[in-house]
Amino acid sequence: MTSRTLAVVSAGLSQPSSTRLLADQLAAATRDGLVGHGEGVELRPVDLREHAHDIVNHLLTGFPSDALRQVLDQVTGADGLIAVTPIFNASYNGLFKSFFDLVDADALGGRPVLIGATGGTARHSLALEHALRPMFTHLRAVVMPTAVFAAPEDWSAGTADGALRARISRAGRELAEQVHQRPPSSGPADPFALTTSFEQLLRGGDD
Repeated sequence: MTSRTLAVVSAGLSQPSSTRLLADQLAAATRDGLVGHGEGVELRPVDLREHAHDIVNHLLTGFPSDALRQVLDQVTGADGLIAVTPIFNASYNGLFKSFFDLVDADALGGRPVLIGATGGTARHSLALEHALRPMFTHLRAVVMPTAVFAAPEDWSAGTADGALRARISRAGRELAEQVHQRPPSSGPADPFALTTSFEQLLRGGDD
């Protein structure tokens, strides 16, 4: 059985968080889809709230803490990515954008990504198309056709209503299919890996 990894990034600021709740449900739907394809699945949840100070320090100094480097490697080395943010002022929140500003420009190239968002009104759903999708397209990720937005009225006692459950299921199936069709990720690139052998180096790297 092939084992797949899914990084699940949520940028909610409160606890409990509807953003984290949506991320978890998208992850569960994707996992179910991959299991249906006979794949093993490891979920790697990333709650950006827990790394906020390290994210700011990295932006200021250019150097990540060990904990943040591990998180960045988990995200860039996963077979698929689920990314969910609350919508503030018609766009992703600052924590979400700051984190992805730290991801190497080519690290998500070709990676399947499912985007989601939460907000106080359904009018904010447009931010998925005019903010999140362009950002991940710029990073050359493969963004799933179905993006999922959840407003307060989409939840009932912490449970998604029928329409939201349907969108979550459809989006999860799309991501699962994309991940299943691709070879397993080899993990994040090693910045210290040699691109030539020692023999080539001794010969001047001409071969």
